[in-house]
Amino acid sequence: HTLAEEATALYEGARQRVSRFIGASSPRQVIFTRNATESINLVAQTWGRKQLGDGDVVILTEMEHHANLVPWHMLAAEKNLRLEFIPVTPEGTLDLETYRTLLKLEPKLVSFTQMSNVLGTINPAAEIIALAKQAGAITLVDEWQAMPQFGVDVQALGADFLVFSSHKMCGPTGVGVLYGRKDLLESMPPYQGGGDMIKRVHLRSFVPNELPYKFEAGTPAIAEAIGLGLAVDYLS
Repeated sequence: HTLAEEATALYEGARQRVSRFIGASSPRQVIFTRNATESINLVAQTWGRKQLGDGDVVILTEMEHHANLVPWHMLAAEKNLRLEFIPVTPEGTLDLETYRTLLKLEPKLVSFTQMSNVLGTINPAAEIIALAKQAGAITLVDEWQAMPQFGVDVQALGADFLVFSSHKMCGPTGVGVLYGRKDLLESMPPYQGGGDMIKRVHLRSFVPNELPYKFEAGTPAIAEAIGLGLAVDYLS
């Protein structure tokens, strides 16, 4: 009906605004979640559960928020992963020499914050990502603190996954964003079932929807996503 069509248009318009704001090559790479925490959990429980196995190394940092720590602890307990941490120097910065040493362990994933919520440290994300890629690792960047401060161009940064929250950007609570490389997102199984994440469903089988809807089960946070779209317009 008319109101539903109008709400859908506004919702998808917000996705396009967010896509432009972060420099994504396609709005289909922008997944709406409840918050940055859910975005990280989505990656851990879909990409991580499928791609990581016994003894695989995941590198985090000692300055991570719980949201980028506990999901990997949970997955490590299930899959017998090895978690390693980039230490923080007395000056409050990451010890990149130790990071280079840890990369010799051939990690499958490097997940880190670009800006510490405790120290205010701004990490050299592009350098961390470039070194991870040389080691063959996938990268996830937690941008929930950095995004409202100076914005991020995801293509220039080169991150495989990137997460942030609306409420840190003068937007409403209850909505966050997961950006991902299109090939990685397409290879990942759905996170939750039901609603518009289904393309076809039968009694004994189903076919998931295309991106981005594959990861947006149930009724979305329509008003909140629209509010985020307005917030990124303001910040732009």
